[in-house]
Amino acid sequence: MSMSAGWYLRRLSRMGPREAAGRAADAVRRRRWRSGLPERPPVTGVRFTAVLPEGALAAVDPDAVKRLVAEADRLMAGRAEFFGVVRDDMTDPDWQSDPKTGRRAPLDHAFDVPYRDEETVGDIKQIWEPSRHQYLTVLAAAYALTGNDRYAERTAAHLRSWWEANPPLRGAHWVSGIELGIRLLSWVWIRRLLDGWAGAPALLEENPVALDQIWHHQRWLAAFPSRGSSANNHAVAEAAGQLAASCAFGWFPYSPRWRADALRDLDRHLRANTFLSGINRELASEYHGLVLELGLAALAEADAAGVAVPTTTRLVLLRMTDALAAVVDDRLRPPRQGDADDGHGLVLDGPDTDRWGSLLATGEAVFGRLGWWPEVPGADVRTPLLASLTEPYGEGVARPESRPAHFADAGLTVLRGPGGIWCRCDGGPHGFLSIAAHAHADALSVEVRHDGVDVLADPGTYCYHGRPEWRSYFRSTLGHNTLEAGGRDQSVSGGPFLWTRHAATRVLKVDADGERARWCAEHDGYRPLLHRRQVELAQESREVRVVDTVSGDRREVRLAFHLGPDITAELEGSRARLTWTRDGEDRSAVLDLPAGLTWRAHRGENEPPLGWYSPGFGRKVPSTTLVGSGSVDGTAGFTTVLGFDG
Repeated sequence: MSMSAGWYLRRLSRMGPREAAGRAADAVRRRRWRSGLPERPPVTGVRFTAVLPEGALAAVDPDAVKRLVAEADRLMAGRAEFFGVVRDDMTDPDWQSDPKTGRRAPLDHAFDVPYRDEETVGDIKQIWEPSRHQYLTVLAAAYALTGNDRYAERTAAHLRSWWEANPPLRGAHWVSGIELGIRLLSWVWIRRLLDGWAGAPALLEENPVALDQIWHHQRWLAAFPSRGSSANNHAVAEAAGQLAASCAFGWFPYSPRWRADALRDLDRHLRANTFLSGINRELASEYHGLVLELGLAALAEADAAGVAVPTTTRLVLLRMTDALAAVVDDRLRPPRQGDADDGHGLVLDGPDTDRWGSLLATGEAVFGRLGWWPEVPGADVRTPLLASLTEPYGEGVARPESRPAHFADAGLTVLRGPGGIWCRCDGGPHGFLSIAAHAHADALSVEVRHDGVDVLADPGTYCYHGRPEWRSYFRSTLGHNTLEAGGRDQSVSGGPFLWTRHAATRVLKVDADGERARWCAEHDGYRPLLHRRQVELAQESREVRVVDTVSGDRREVRLAFHLGPDITAELEGSRARLTWTRDGEDRSAVLDLPAGLTWRAHRGENEPPLGWYSPGFGRKVPSTTLVGSGSVDGTAGFTTVLGFDG
């Protein structure tokens, strides 16, 4: 997906003068860097001292070890999966190859690689993901917990292969700061986990090639930080990786300066990226998890190195953890709000380990568990290792005495009912900063789950680059459980990560307690038409009632309800009978739709896309979407009732 001149003008229009000046300086610096690479300052007698405390490995639960080793053995056999694409070439990977398209990214100067152009480079996410080296942290953890040298030897071989194939500033892996930051964090943990292996010093601190790579990664991050309207989760990842490396690999003359700058930037970006309530400002649930993982990992490195961390850093991470505990459903699944690309900050477990349970377990170990938190079943590898390096925090800090239902600054409300009924209502800002890069046009949308099953579902994300029609659909208003007017989105897109006009939403009423929990909000995305929505959750009758009111000029409207992939729907007129199975038990519900609209069921349609659900980045499966169409003139109201049986 090449960026046109029009896109650059739209992107420039969302920058302030300071950001524009900073980006101009970056352009000058890039030209200067083309003249040649500086030599790394010489270092002598370096040692790695950021080891795990005694007893940390012994604290890992045996079941967690078994799951980890099973995944490590799959990796040793050369098998891995990235974004739904299974690879069997991971014994000796081609670091520039995209197995999905068969294309290879050019090994040009990093600043010349058109990484958004799938025709030239391939799917850049498929190329980048293995090079975050998080599968190598899994292999290194398997070595640390079993003592089997073959895991260490494979890890070392792949690092040496990567360093040889990706010299500094050559190719796609030197394009994006988030990739460099996460890769540095992985390298720190690889060295830590391989500490008992005889070959570890020769692999890293005694290896000039490794030292060159570490130094150039840190030099790059210091020179080209994400700034201004792009200072979202990328900025957190860059600061976290820089802080981790400058603490654990603090062998260079610039290390103290890099460490101080990264510590300051991490604190600043964590605060900027997080509402006071603890919800991530991108209003993209998976990025809440990514930022929290990165922050906890960076905090552990600073604590392990004895570096004083601002109290605000710990406080933001504590609030993020409490907020996560508050919004998950009965199966520990968070909302599916905004973009999601399956990004992780630090991976020490196999894919069968629940990510959100692991984060809450780490939060419990570091901050302490509140009485209203959900129980976390099972155990993971990462929690005891990360917690062994981190100073406990939370005693004497004001925290919620009961489970919050409404996060006013984020406009996020969760209504809960009997039998695991969970309903998220979206009345918050469109997104973060002027470009709202990871936002969807989903104002006033709802998600409804029953015992963790998506009934009224947020369809997800599916893709970023290369498929503009699918990127547009999954972030569109029609792609969410809300109302579209005039055949257009509530907010105006200027590109795959750019919104040029943001719908303004305000919450009018929230009452999450009592027999009838209520929420009401409105947005101005269709000016002069106004869309207002009220949601009621009746405890005794187990009904979710959604009332949409539209007032203003005559418009054609479409009201969409996306069903989860496990839901079978039989639509007759304006009534849909919903059925599904959970844990071997048949479940059902009735969805009574507004009779004033004409209803049709759509499933797995391609031209245009409609009726899809993305269970993870790069994957989509057919699901049923019910769309009601009609016109409104003056003021019109539509009532939808979802009633659960039994």
